[in-house]
Amino acid sequence: MRTDRRTSGTTRRRYTAAVVAIGALGLAACGSDGEPSGDGGTTDGEGGGGGGDVSIGLITKTETNPFFVTMREVAAEYADEQGVQLTALAGAFDGDNEGQVQAMEDLIAQGVDGIMITPNNSTGLLGAIEQARAQGILVIALDTATDPEDAVDATFATDNLEAGRLQGAYVRAALGDQDPALIMLDGTAGGTVDTFRHDGFLEGFGIEEGDPAILGMENTQGDQNNAQTAMENLLQRNPDVNAVYTINEPAARGAYAALEAQNLTDQVVIGSIDGGCQGVQDVADGRYAATVMQFPAEMVRQGMDAIIEAANGGQAPSGFVDTGSVVITDNPVEGIESETTEWGLENCWG
Repeated sequence: MRTDRRTSGTTRRRYTAAVVAIGALGLAACGSDGEPSGDGGTTDGEGGGGGGDVSIGLITKTETNPFFVTMREVAAEYADEQGVQLTALAGAFDGDNEGQVQAMEDLIAQGVDGIMITPNNSTGLLGAIEQARAQGILVIALDTATDPEDAVDATFATDNLEAGRLQGAYVRAALGDQDPALIMLDGTAGGTVDTFRHDGFLEGFGIEEGDPAILGMENTQGDQNNAQTAMENLLQRNPDVNAVYTINEPAARGAYAALEAQNLTDQVVIGSIDGGCQGVQDVADGRYAATVMQFPAEMVRQGMDAIIEAANGGQAPSGFVDTGSVVITDNPVEGIESETTEWGLENCWG
């Protein structure tokens, strides 16, 4: 059953509600990077699971990034399986902390049993999280940890420092004996995930911030168009680049498009992180050398299981749960464990 509730256009209520129509949405695994239609809604689960009368809120950073689209689709399907009510909301854009705070406050007012959130800012939601927990609502961070981590009951996420380290180690090894000439396409300045991936990449690559091997850096908000523009601008000053760090796969596609237009793709090793099915296919097609797969579906399912168990009188979750990361490439390098794109297409965003 689904009821539509559209958000208002006021500044105060600056978030978007996601479509979670059970039966109409399949898992995003091995699908395209399509955008949702933008309607709002809730799902009353009617499946055969053990959810009882449990209600869960999911707040993602945006409603358009394929990673978060997958999270919502998985959550909708799993809510139906477990027989729980799901309300899915999102920030209006990457970095929309105010919109996420308002979404938290609305879910608190609804009296949900648990809230899962991918924080845009590791400290920007602390007040709303404290308010929720004070009212007995379990709060779980997905994908992005809060600062401090124990501001929430538990975190189910990729170890983004490790994912960045894996990307960096692979790209450096793939360069072989070449002296590195690196361009870095970051995400959102100050973002927790962005910082961990950036720092992890440098560690894996074997250099420090400010190293002359870094030719240039730009923030892209993880957006393909922004990344393409940033890469075009950076290439004007740095045509001799041979390595590119990208915060995610949309940014990697933007980087590749800019390099392709300049006939520079053969000289550059591009690495990325996400492991969406389109991203794995991009690796298979040679658009970039490797991606580090993460598992948003596992984050969602494990988070929902934890809320359901606690709401039914079981033990509440605590601490950080690493949901894993795997290098995907068809050109393995010595010393770095990896899986092929064939494996990746079978497991993308599972």
